[in-house]
Amino acid sequence: SGEHEVSVVSAASIFRHLDRSRYDLVPIRIARDGRWLLGAREPSALTAADVADENPAGGALQVAEPTRAVSGAVDVVFPVLHGPYGEDGTVQGLLELANVPYVGAGVLGSALGMDKAMAKAVFAAHGLPLAPHVTILAHEWEADSGKISAEIARKLRFPVFVKPANLGSSVGISKADADTELGAAMSLALEFDRKVVVEAAVPHAREIECGVLGNDDPQASLPGEVVVTHRDGFYSYEAKYLDPDGAATKIPADLSPELTDRVRRLSVEAFKALDLCGMARVDFLLDDRGGGLYLNEVNTIPGFTAISMFPKMWEATGLAYPDLLDKLVTLALERHERKQRLRTSRT
Repeated sequence: SGEHEVSVVSAASIFRHLDRSRYDLVPIRIARDGRWLLGAREPSALTAADVADENPAGGALQVAEPTRAVSGAVDVVFPVLHGPYGEDGTVQGLLELANVPYVGAGVLGSALGMDKAMAKAVFAAHGLPLAPHVTILAHEWEADSGKISAEIARKLRFPVFVKPANLGSSVGISKADADTELGAAMSLALEFDRKVVVEAAVPHAREIECGVLGNDDPQASLPGEVVVTHRDGFYSYEAKYLDPDGAATKIPADLSPELTDRVRRLSVEAFKALDLCGMARVDFLLDDRGGGLYLNEVNTIPGFTAISMFPKMWEATGLAYPDLLDKLVTLALERHERKQRLRTSRT
């Protein structure tokens, strides 16, 4: 997916923090050409910029020999696959068919969480606060972009953010300050998806995030804040992963006790609305002057890099990175064991 590099960095971070005395780790690498490599070398990249092209000269991938024999079964899979095919229910469906325990949300929750348009429809049905937005399909834009531009200007007003519906890590996202910039923003987003979400920009917005952990009784972490200093003016891919000075974090976020409680409560409500389990990072936009709090999106496989908010927010809440990983594995095994107790026939 377009989030391949970030996935590799997240996986490398998880490998560094898993307790080797408790876990026997089996790296399974999915290369850009789609090959699944069992017993591949462990990922070690610290940033997305460090992830080298796996096949730079058209030659064979260099894969280390497995350090031990790997049987056909594993105890649990940790799918550190951000974006399409890894976070959208596709791999989760494969693991369900194979009856293998795995970390994170199931098929339905993953699919809903990945699709920003469908997630917003579910959030709206549950009465959760959302910024004004519209969803545009590729054929609609191609048929009458002028009419849609006028509709966006009337319903949302500029500036707006233009996002592929099924992508994360800010890939393909642009800010359009006027209708003259909307065409380029739509063209970029449509390179990644046939469905695009256009959102009204929240004035004086602060980026607030919160981690959720659990299955049937999810708990929320202390919220954190992302303070963007990158020239893009928003939390773009470059600000997140390529510019070391593109953004700073504050954990916990500087919020009143009442607002902190509201962020945590709404995070759990969003988690339950999408029927999630295991983990999620819930993102909000806060109008720093008007006081409005808007649910932005939910990430069912949040980043696990050295700069990622999810592990840092849980650390501030009292759960260290290795313990967080232990908890996620435990939640995956518990959910799988409970599913095994369900009847699969009438007799």
